[in-house]
Amino acid sequence: MFELLKVIVIAIVQGVTEWFPISSDGHLVLLSFLLNYPMSLEFIVALHLGTLMAVFVYFGKDITDILEDLLRGNWKGQNARMGFLIAFSTIPAAIVGFLLEKFIESTFSSLFITAIGFGITSMCLFIASLDLKVENKELSYRNAFLIGIAQVFAMLPGISRSGTTISSGLLLGLEEKKAVRFSFLMSIPVIFGAGLLELGNKELPTSYILPTFVSFFFGMITIHLLLKVLSKSRKNLRWFAVYTLLLSISIFIFLMFE
Repeated sequence: MFELLKVIVIAIVQGVTEWFPISSDGHLVLLSFLLNYPMSLEFIVALHLGTLMAVFVYFGKDITDILEDLLRGNWKGQNARMGFLIAFSTIPAAIVGFLLEKFIESTFSSLFITAIGFGITSMCLFIASLDLKVENKELSYRNAFLIGIAQVFAMLPGISRSGTTISSGLLLGLEEKKAVRFSFLMSIPVIFGAGLLELGNKELPTSYILPTFVSFFFGMITIHLLLKVLSKSRKNLRWFAVYTLLLSISIFIFLMFE
């Protein structure tokens, strides 16, 4: 029973932290340590697939419109263009993930790297929250690629994927809702591809159905809340910046006296 409670807590945290810009992987590293619960690769993949399903449901119409234009050959349409932009933004993560897979996996056992990652996330969010008077722009292929480069750094624990991509989108001139929308849509090929790569021919145990659903449910709530929070003001990113900074400092203090 206690083990089941741990699993549910971890799934809730995954659902909340995947889309809030505070690094779900960093929190999984912390929970594994705090709860003394070693997480299998299959379990982590199941949790990520749960939160990914939340994107499919929440942005279902966007995804359907993109696929419809692509399949019909309407490649000059706005929806098809968005599909190409998403694919273009995925290139950096695909290359780096393939070349440095073993190194990236090794960082997930390090609280020190996780602490640094939370600090980097805090800095990114704070800068993006500033009123820099950046001119609102449409998303270009160049900017999509730059946001994709930002996503590469989020392969390390503590560095938030949504945090880096939303922040870079805002700094490149995207409106808040457009930056969040693109950040979440561009997560689909990266998370789905990483899941397939990690699982290979393995099957997920049926015992992972519950945590997958829990992470999906809380992922849906989190996406909705983040869109509401950022639509009011990008300055709200500072709350997440403060939170990740406090996490970073707390981990460093713990490591100093361990």
